[in-house]
Amino acid sequence: MTTVSTPQVAGAALLLRDFSLEMTGKDTPRLHTAAESIPAGTRINVTYLGNEDLPLRLTAAQSVQELGFVPVPHVSARRLGSQEQLEEFLAALRDSGTQKSVFVVGGDPAQPYGPYTDSFDVIRSGLLQKYGIQQVGMSGYPEGHPQIRQAELWAALERKAALLAAEGLAGDIITQFGFDAEPVLTWIEQLRERGIDLPVRVGVPGPAGVRRLLSYAARFGVGTSTSIARKYGLSLTNLMGTAGPDRFLHDLAHRYDAATHGEVKLHFYTFGGLGATSTWIDDFRTKEGLK
Repeated sequence: MTTVSTPQVAGAALLLRDFSLEMTGKDTPRLHTAAESIPAGTRINVTYLGNEDLPLRLTAAQSVQELGFVPVPHVSARRLGSQEQLEEFLAALRDSGTQKSVFVVGGDPAQPYGPYTDSFDVIRSGLLQKYGIQQVGMSGYPEGHPQIRQAELWAALERKAALLAAEGLAGDIITQFGFDAEPVLTWIEQLRERGIDLPVRVGVPGPAGVRRLLSYAARFGVGTSTSIARKYGLSLTNLMGTAGPDRFLHDLAHRYDAATHGEVKLHFYTFGGLGATSTWIDDFRTKEGLK
């Protein structure tokens, strides 16, 4: 059994007090199976994948709500072919009562399919407010972005935070996942120094196979040097093994200081393992005396 110091226990309890999860539209059956191990009121993000259509995303958001959780549908700016497509999506969310919170991201396509080049374009369109959106999430990249310079990332984040404030919209930032707590907390310190006080949800990879974790890390530009991998508990010589974020959370909890870092929570990327992730969180809370 892992033993942690009192500051770590307190920090972990604070970070885990209102964690969020991520799922795809295809994960709806898994959500029903895992529901009993997820605390009521948990925010669950529903991704906007290119191979999933509106009915699938909408069904997922409705299932999240019907099971007693808070749906946070994603809007992928570059995947939107037209203003009409965005309005159709937002209207469907409004009509189903799942529109209060959304997460707006630029998206993967190198060229936008329609009029929205990034998440800022979607936010400034005024359509979110028109369809009853009250809270908007956006991305943060503590270790940078493979295709975007760091200076551009900071400028975009500052513009979006200012726009949300001007429009009277609540907001938060969900970071890309990582294996090292140090750059995450350094990035949050820089965020606060820039005057951005939005809540931050630190991206955490749920328990998964080492090969899958490394594959996602390579795709998103996440550092996986030998020293970082060893620190996290990954074995670069045993790709058939699995790893959970125990060490990462202990390190994050140990270094986290509310006065310096502000409001920080956790967001778990489940990588298709919604049940495994929710069970892992429940077991971790029990093991660390957080329940």
